[in-house]
Amino acid sequence: MIRSRVVVVGAGFAGFQAARALSRAARDKAEIIVLNPTDYFLYLPLLPQVAAGILEPRRVTVSIPDSLPRVRLVLGEAVGIDLAERRVHYTDPEGGSGALEYDRLVLAVGSVNKLLPVPGIADHAHGFRGLPEALYLRDHITRQIEMAATATTSQERASRRTFVVVGAGYTGTEVAAQGKLFTDALTRKQRTGDQGGPVRWLLLDIAERVLPELDRRLSSTADRVLRRRGVDIRTGTSVKEATRDGVLLDDGEFIDTRTLIWCVGVRPDPLVSDVGLPVERGRLLVDSRLTVPGHPEFFACGDAAAVPDPTRPGQYTPMTAQHASRQGKLAGLNVAASLGRGEQRAYSHHDLGFLVDLGGVQAAANPLGVPLSGPLAGAVTRGYHLAAMPGNRVRVAADWLLDAALPRQSVQLGLVRSWSVPLDTASPELARVPAPTVNEE
Repeated sequence: MIRSRVVVVGAGFAGFQAARALSRAARDKAEIIVLNPTDYFLYLPLLPQVAAGILEPRRVTVSIPDSLPRVRLVLGEAVGIDLAERRVHYTDPEGGSGALEYDRLVLAVGSVNKLLPVPGIADHAHGFRGLPEALYLRDHITRQIEMAATATTSQERASRRTFVVVGAGYTGTEVAAQGKLFTDALTRKQRTGDQGGPVRWLLLDIAERVLPELDRRLSSTADRVLRRRGVDIRTGTSVKEATRDGVLLDDGEFIDTRTLIWCVGVRPDPLVSDVGLPVERGRLLVDSRLTVPGHPEFFACGDAAAVPDPTRPGQYTPMTAQHASRQGKLAGLNVAASLGRGEQRAYSHHDLGFLVDLGGVQAAANPLGVPLSGPLAGAVTRGYHLAAMPGNRVRVAADWLLDAALPRQSVQLGLVRSWSVPLDTASPELARVPAPTVNEE
């Protein structure tokens, strides 16, 4: 029996769910191929806990071959889509090239760090979209605290103990919250007394409040917890220039720091615009069934797609993990329907609420619209993450228990260097490697 070939490009929240839903619905009707640069699905919401040393890196990764047994994984990064020939071109991890022909295509490549025209940002800041960036940040923070303890001048000590996070959305707020607890724990082990100086964390955003996209009650909870913890929140503030020695703010103040973490948001993968079809702010325009107009064999979902929002006529769904997961599942089911299994449906959704992990037992949450804070919100947040993860639940829960009972291991492994995680990259999930020399095999 000749089976239709379905290629899913990307294995983030949307791509993973699309492949899983399709494999369950289509069964023997389709050959399903997932094209992805890594062999795992990354559970991004727990990435700040990796950077803070709470979770081991593999805890937030779910093996694609293990969790999607009826799906074939092809390791590679898509570099072009030929709509006429129905072929996806890609490069593999060792620099080779290949192509995959398809009968149905699901584009779910996700997003990359959002850049702004600020001098020095690309050279001196690091993003937070992939596992390599989280590993680099954990090492970097540990190194700064350790080197500050032996610094010869008070200016150097202060600079190394100052950490600046730009962007007070989900990611930036959680990174600052977890980071402050992490550095406090590190400094207690240095035995420098008061000579080490205070550890400063600054959280900057041009908006009037932290978490500006969320309900004001959640924003106020997060603001209160972070300020009580000692985080210096600067709203209505942006970076004018970044240098090796620090950042210049738009109000003229210069902050001496060796750490600039860029969390201002995300933008769709550049591959989406390169397809050559109509886009909306870099996202491929699709109909309510997630198909590309004029190309019934082409589906798009998640951050790669501008999906009409049925709750806000004339607007598109925001780029969130909740929408990506739901759209991915629907895309998989609609692909199966196009192959004769089921009927296609339009995208609809109801918000389940939002959760922000603030470190320790603190969180801000409004599940089903009920505002929560403190330990109860923390328990709900962790429970939700365990339920939402497609694997590794026991291992994650075990790491949480160990973190509550034992001190964290404050070591830097040095596996990811600064130059290997540039801010301006279309592949934040991959650490950059040096080009092979002519003598290398």
